[in-house]
Amino acid sequence: MCQGWTSLPNCGYTARMVLVSLIAGLAAPALAGGVSHVVVNGEQITVEFDGTVQQATSLVLSNPRRIALDVKGSTMGTHAVGDGAVSAVRVGQYAANTTRIVFDLNAPVLITDGRFAPDGHSLALSLTPTAPHHFDQVAGILSQTYPAPASSQMSFVRPPRSRHSVTMPLAAAGSALPRPHIYGPAGKPLVVIDAGHGGQDPGAINVVTGQREKDITLATAQRIKEALLTTGRVRVALTREDDHFIVLRERSAIAHALHADLFMSIHADSEPGQDAHGATVYTLSEVASDKEAQALAARENKVDIINGVNLRGENADVASILLDLAQRETMNQSADFARLLRREGTGSIPFRSDYHRTAGFAVLKQPDMPSVLLEIGYISNPNDVTRIASADGQARIATGVRKAVEIHFAKQLAAR
Repeated sequence: MCQGWTSLPNCGYTARMVLVSLIAGLAAPALAGGVSHVVVNGEQITVEFDGTVQQATSLVLSNPRRIALDVKGSTMGTHAVGDGAVSAVRVGQYAANTTRIVFDLNAPVLITDGRFAPDGHSLALSLTPTAPHHFDQVAGILSQTYPAPASSQMSFVRPPRSRHSVTMPLAAAGSALPRPHIYGPAGKPLVVIDAGHGGQDPGAINVVTGQREKDITLATAQRIKEALLTTGRVRVALTREDDHFIVLRERSAIAHALHADLFMSIHADSEPGQDAHGATVYTLSEVASDKEAQALAARENKVDIINGVNLRGENADVASILLDLAQRETMNQSADFARLLRREGTGSIPFRSDYHRTAGFAVLKQPDMPSVLLEIGYISNPNDVTRIASADGQARIATGVRKAVEIHFAKQLAAR
């Protein structure tokens, strides 16, 4: 361990939230904010500062797997303990004006959202599980920068940009979510299709042909929209209709704000080799559901988080139970739709034998909206990438989705 670093390993600590305090006697210099607290709560990390900082940049590192967070305009001052996928937290003075916080990982996760508080005194980071091979692919390449709000009155110089950097501009505090156009006849159920990745995030890339996941998912989402609209039985909205970046959590939040009846996120898988092939449908895992319900129940604003029901007047235990019931019903509906996709898509979409999997993807976590993530094939497989990048292959995928959607809502109508 290099000099100037502080570390405290997990040591079997299993608490869901760990709050660590500022080391006494370490004073921050003028115009720099010291790292005063680190809160690790499962898939959520909060870093608090006792003053203003300039910006934070995360880097994905491997051997061993870890995520480094460089906070410019800050000084060190923290002991920390891990939780969930974070086994330990180390803090050191990386440079005279930069603190480095290293999150050692016992499972592969990536930062999928990062936001400073309006006053610039805290930074919230969201972690999402990812496949080990994907983590290793982006290690040493993926970096994300989170500038502090302009209101902090701190000027800063951006680090040199490389072609591998990913910059995530943050919306102004209190700004509304994008509201996509809704197609189709009024009064019909609403299906929101999310084309994965976009903008500065290309997703998986075929190393031979250079085809990018973000382009394939957008073209497929548009095909699905067209196929659904031909039925006249549903309305359709796309989270993105062009090549721009959307934060993961905002994708399903957009659908929730539109009161969507079904949410589908479209992706293409990737493996280091070329053998893996076929489509996979993901729904929310039990563990992720439990964590999300508890996190939702703990929020101060409990208005309109399950079908318009106001939980503000309920205590935490009651709110948690209501959220859990809502989410489990939603999970059942999501699993039913996953089975429909396999049944109705057979002949149009070549599925893996283990086609249905569960995971804690951020886009699946709305508690009252059936949601699935459809991996349409492997961009790393020569046959799959030819199929999913072609107009015919995308049309076949759209046909399978259309059949499943029609039966899904017909079953709901019959039940009512």
